[in-house]
Amino acid sequence: MTDSAQNANKTARKGVSRRRFLLILGGGVGALAVGAVAAGPTLVREGRLAMNTLFLTGDAPGTAPPKAPFVWFQIDADNTAHLYIPKIEMGQGIHTALAQVAADELDIAWETVRVHQGDAERGFDPALIFTFGSTSVTALYQPIREVAAALREMLRSEAAAQLNVAAERLVPVGSAFMVREEGGDNLLEPPITYGQIVAAKQGEWKTPETTPRLKTGAEFRYIGKSIERVDLRDKVTGRAIYGFDARVEGMKYGAVARPPRYGATLKRAGTGTAGSMPGVIAVVIRDGFAGVVAETRAKAHAALAALDLEWEGGTNISQAEIEALVSIPAQGGTLIQRVGDVEANGGGTRVEATYRVPMASHAQLEPQAALAEVDGDSVTITTSTQSPEITRDSVAAALGVDAAKVRVVPAYIGGAFGRKTGVDVGAEAAILAKGAGVPVHVGWTREEDMMYGYKRPPAVNSLWASLDAEGGVTAVHHELASADILLNPDIGAPILGRILGTDPLAAGGSLILYAFPNRRVVYHHTPIPVPTAYWRGLGSFPNTFAIETFMDELAAAAETDPLDFRLRYKPEGALGDRFERVLNAVAEASGWRGAAPEGRARGLAAVYDRGTVCALVVEASAENRQIRVHRAWCAVDPGLVINPDGAANQVQGSIIMGLSSTLKERFTVENGMAAAQNFNAYPLLTLAEAPTIEVIAINSSDEPVGGLGEPVGGLVPAAVSSAVFALTGERLREMPFTLA
Repeated sequence: MTDSAQNANKTARKGVSRRRFLLILGGGVGALAVGAVAAGPTLVREGRLAMNTLFLTGDAPGTAPPKAPFVWFQIDADNTAHLYIPKIEMGQGIHTALAQVAADELDIAWETVRVHQGDAERGFDPALIFTFGSTSVTALYQPIREVAAALREMLRSEAAAQLNVAAERLVPVGSAFMVREEGGDNLLEPPITYGQIVAAKQGEWKTPETTPRLKTGAEFRYIGKSIERVDLRDKVTGRAIYGFDARVEGMKYGAVARPPRYGATLKRAGTGTAGSMPGVIAVVIRDGFAGVVAETRAKAHAALAALDLEWEGGTNISQAEIEALVSIPAQGGTLIQRVGDVEANGGGTRVEATYRVPMASHAQLEPQAALAEVDGDSVTITTSTQSPEITRDSVAAALGVDAAKVRVVPAYIGGAFGRKTGVDVGAEAAILAKGAGVPVHVGWTREEDMMYGYKRPPAVNSLWASLDAEGGVTAVHHELASADILLNPDIGAPILGRILGTDPLAAGGSLILYAFPNRRVVYHHTPIPVPTAYWRGLGSFPNTFAIETFMDELAAAAETDPLDFRLRYKPEGALGDRFERVLNAVAEASGWRGAAPEGRARGLAAVYDRGTVCALVVEASAENRQIRVHRAWCAVDPGLVINPDGAANQVQGSIIMGLSSTLKERFTVENGMAAAQNFNAYPLLTLAEAPTIEVIAINSSDEPVGGLGEPVGGLVPAAVSSAVFALTGERLREMPFTLA
């Protein structure tokens, strides 16, 4: 097995622990990188290669969840079981999926479960509440099972004491225990409920010293079933509170002055005539900041035009200049994968191609919004955020208070896709609330969100491969360049880039896992003066598009069916077996081996990302040179499917978003500012243009190994490009796709 395939298989079930990460930075391979300046460029290259391999084949270091059961659970005397989930529900169904896991292991009746958003006040580390990168189930599946099993055994032990029977005779029957008759199998009435046990408990609870036995897959009652979303009824009936809905008595509305171009700073600010305008409560001016608090949102925004502001600096960059910046240089870059010797085996027939992905807006339904309440040096922020920790720290820094004094209450999120990892709106609301002396709600307009929100970074991928006389691939070389994601200085970790020589999130999905004998990947960091950061799929989106489209081009050069070509070079070992299963499943479902309907053709792509293997087939037409995707089939193997309906929803949403980006979306800049300021100038896929989608879910184990929110996205442009080539003979390598 090749080194990269071994690493991918090993980390499919085990992420990179914090301890392992620190060991790498502090000694062993990491010491080569940290001390490499004196040791020479070879050690720099090799140390960075090892660290990037670790990051790109595993998970970033995380925060250990608490093991105290009563941080997670509260059981009332009436037998209601309250579950506190430290992950943000932003439409992906994570509260339901994790509640299924908890209810299964705790052995509680589903109808008694009530799910709540956990936060720091409940005892969760804010770093754990971060929802990002399709890692929620992967990170919490095992901890939730263990803590639920511990509580189950604590309840069993206490019930045994209260009933004066051996604990082994107590059988869980759904939020209760029944006593098995001594020496037999009959269960004796009446049961003792969890609520009764808790109500009668005296003294301290004792947590088991070792993890109790966990259920096997055959024992699951809820895992693997499509259970109604726990947040469905509140959302359908309008009771759910989103960031834009947050309200308190006496609250006013705030608006903030924005620069005329990216990177500009506020040189001078005066109140002008804004303070005397009807409905204005306060004008708040401080270094680099100017804003208005008013009785209504409209009055606050109207007053901004009356402020006396002078801006300086910033960029006047154009779209053509951005595209020139994001390019593959003739030399340099950071080596992030090396298998075999590419140069020594690259002398055959050359196949090469370059692929481009532009900037894109998140275009989420709900713009940024936050409510701030300031009482002395104590602050409460209610907001739609993917990262309460980042929000907390930014608010603390903005007000100059201890972070421990800032409480962030996560609201439901009306669409995020990475955009609500940002820190801007919470700090803005806090500054205005502090200045005005009243609670303040800041809700960005659609124009503000479109213009000033950070974007998907533009990326370019260049690949070449060498084929022998029989059409076999002897070597593959891949270079990529991307603007910042994790290295965004406002919300990321720039120091990590200096250590690794890469932006590991932009480089995600760039490793070549197919079993070519010689392969190499080089990354180029190319920052631009336009704010870019997290966008659904991260680097996996453009990198998967490039690699999978190139696979189709190689198959054509080798005169081989794209499915057979992928099966020939599938990754070795268990990962390759999973590839084969999903490829065959999607081929069967889509009728890949048969003819497509007249005027249509099918395209194929596959990926391993976030511990999940996916394969996608689309059926498209190009009537009148207009590309239309009519049907899509997607087979997914995340290891274990917790909720089939939820899994299907994630895949469907990812396909729709990916298709919109593939055919429609391109965010451009003119004179240093967004060219599109609303949806009238930034088209999205419409409902009428959406394809019929079939999702084939495959369980490959009893343990979940990956997420489903993001892996599929990058397959969409690759599969569409493949289908269009089959229809027209034209290769589409730059998004959004158009046929001349």
